[in-house]
Amino acid sequence: LPATEPAAALAVGLPADARPDAVTVAAAVERFATSVEWLRLRRARVLQHQVHELVLAFSRGLSPMPDLTIGLDTLCRDAATVLGARRVSIWIHDRRAHELVLEGSSDPAHHAGARRVSTDDRHEAVVRGLRLALPALTAADAPPAAPARLFLLPLRGRRRALGTLVLEDPSEPPFERATLADAARELGSQLSNAIENAQLLAEVLRSRRELENTFNSLVELVAVCDRTGRLTSVNGAFAARVGVRAAQLADRPLASLVGPELAALVAAQTDRGIDLVTAREIDDSVLGGTFSVTVTPLVNHDDRRVGTVVVARDVTEWVRLEAERAALRQQLQQSEKLAALGQFVAGIAHELNNPLQGVLGHLELMRETGRLTRAQNRDLGVVYREATRTARIVRHLLLFAGSGRHERRRYKLASLLARTLSARGRALRAARIEVRRAFDAQVPWLVGSPVLLQQAFLNIVVNAEHAMAGTGGRLEVSTRLTADRVRVIVEIRDTGPGLADEVQRRLFEPFFTTKEVGKGTGLGLALTYGIVQDHGGTIRARNHRQGGAVFTIELPITAKK
Repeated sequence: LPATEPAAALAVGLPADARPDAVTVAAAVERFATSVEWLRLRRARVLQHQVHELVLAFSRGLSPMPDLTIGLDTLCRDAATVLGARRVSIWIHDRRAHELVLEGSSDPAHHAGARRVSTDDRHEAVVRGLRLALPALTAADAPPAAPARLFLLPLRGRRRALGTLVLEDPSEPPFERATLADAARELGSQLSNAIENAQLLAEVLRSRRELENTFNSLVELVAVCDRTGRLTSVNGAFAARVGVRAAQLADRPLASLVGPELAALVAAQTDRGIDLVTAREIDDSVLGGTFSVTVTPLVNHDDRRVGTVVVARDVTEWVRLEAERAALRQQLQQSEKLAALGQFVAGIAHELNNPLQGVLGHLELMRETGRLTRAQNRDLGVVYREATRTARIVRHLLLFAGSGRHERRRYKLASLLARTLSARGRALRAARIEVRRAFDAQVPWLVGSPVLLQQAFLNIVVNAEHAMAGTGGRLEVSTRLTADRVRVIVEIRDTGPGLADEVQRRLFEPFFTTKEVGKGTGLGLALTYGIVQDHGGTIRARNHRQGGAVFTIELPITAKK
């Protein structure tokens, strides 16, 4: 009713006895107005409840799988029905691509277009809606004959813009514009919370997957234990190494899966400080290799130790390569020393050889004259023997220095070794040394200097004979081809006391000997080393696990040029 109209005007046209007074009419008008307001508030509450139920159903759908595209279409259809809009669409902000992406729509044909809009295009209504502080009613960008109305609602999270909610042609009946605006704002607020929570959950799950993928992609073996030493998690490399699926390793004792040394190291760190980190190289026979192990305490948010993290990097191949490099360095140093010493020895040997040959010649002439007494002949024989011995040492020196080269020709390795053993046969039998031979008939003819090689093998046999002198023993000589059949291996093993560490390190050094003074020159094995190297081969010495020393010589089947 118009406010200026008297309340009594309502009674015009009524019978005189039925006309109410002004007080009665005013009371009726007040009750009517109260009913209308109550009805409006009720409709608003119902609308807000429906909006709340829409968002709640959407949020529940996101819980198992935080994928926004799953429930947004359904939400848009239900929102269009509740809010009386022709079409409802939701655009999500892709911050990395700087675009707004149509992720949900009540119109399937509209959503099938998979539209994307650049956030730099300010002419687009959805882009303007992204930057709004409050909802706004505007006209469509390309209106048809009858311009469409767009209700743009910005979706905002706690710290960033999430997207835009668009209501197209929202109808006013049965709601007032204010009621519709309140409902839309409520929908936008709750939807923003749901979307932001879903995005945060998706980021957390993505980060967790990335962390798990990184954890499992590590080539190092990683195991996490609790304070009792039981596994709580392992990566794929650890599970593959122990041959058990990662899911089946949970709660199993780490000590049952690794060697005793590693288990003891982890157990020793369990009750120590949270800042103590232990690193050690361990040869673990259970895991099958040599590992560089780091044991680190696992600490919770209260700085309390709750477990242990074990990281083991397989360095087996690296250790092997380092050993090979060390051996190669040692061989290079040995070769350099032999080369330098050879030049020095060659000069001395040549200087000694000339006067020595003159001495031997004159001694032979004196012995042939027959003019000496028996005592003088005896003394002369001693001088001659010692001079001959000196001449032999000089020949060895010349051979060691490389001055005594011999012509190379084809030879049979088995025959060469047989002649070497026959040359020492009587001495070996006298020393009660049993000789065992195992020659591979598949070894082909080789090319080299048989004289030099026989001298090299003879030096090793003599050393073995001296090692077993007085106790007897067994000398084993064998030959075989390598797997690739390009080299032949000769092994000479004795059952003597073996090689001390110091002796083993210096075995092939010139003038190094363990024999008493006057019983050895220390050139035998150095000479052997040089001969084998000159033939393109290698020589190694080690202790046999059952006792004694083993010399291993490898020679190429193809002659060294």
